[in-house]
Amino acid sequence: MFALCNLAIVPLRFEPSDKSELVSQVLFGETFIILEKQEKWSKIRLTTDLYEGWIDNKQFTPITQEQYTILQNTAKMYCADLIDYITGANALLPIVLGSDLTFLSFTDINNQELTFDGTLISGTNEKTNLLKTAFLYLNAPYLWGGKTPFGIDCSGFTQMVYRLNGYYIPRDASQQAKIGEPLSFIEESEVGDLAFFDNEDGHIIHVGIIMENNYIIHAHGKVRIDRLDHLGILNIDTGRHTHKLRVIKKII
Repeated sequence: MFALCNLAIVPLRFEPSDKSELVSQVLFGETFIILEKQEKWSKIRLTTDLYEGWIDNKQFTPITQEQYTILQNTAKMYCADLIDYITGANALLPIVLGSDLTFLSFTDINNQELTFDGTLISGTNEKTNLLKTAFLYLNAPYLWGGKTPFGIDCSGFTQMVYRLNGYYIPRDASQQAKIGEPLSFIEESEVGDLAFFDNEDGHIIHVGIIMENNYIIHAHGKVRIDRLDHLGILNIDTGRHTHKLRVIKKII
């Protein structure tokens, strides 16, 4: 079975319960495969990053396999505004930055005749554009499992910044750390490269986007800018290191 998210921001949970941990979010227009369906909940696998979790059955609309295939073979169109809205005959639906609007072009899928008049982004952009996109999320509050300007976690932030520029990377920091080319020194890095940080057990727990002049933008309490050195992240407000540097990766 295949489906499409027809609401702005839908929680993806670890277990089939409203009380369960938020593991990620499904944004408007994102497609997924239904792996298991219960009375109230469905276990799904997102198309873009293969992330799995449970979603409420009232918060998506089914599509056919043919429609699903068409959407996967069509260039993606994303909302480039922090917040905007979709209109229709009987609808006014708010959406956020990164919502997938690809299906609006297909009348058989967009049977409610929804329209969007805001700013769209598509295709692959230059690596230098990553930072411009990252600044759109500046000061977004930290939210475990979040993917939007109203709440986002560290790997959701890097994933969405890359996605809006046409590059698709995994959901979690530990997964993102497994791709790309490792760099030996900070001095070898470019704007847009990813820096990863580990805990005392050696597990990757944090990621941020490298800026010029040894600065980094990352989600920690909020999306913020701090200093980056050979030890890790130096909080510019407290003057203390908050994360221990493990590796820098050139993804593109």
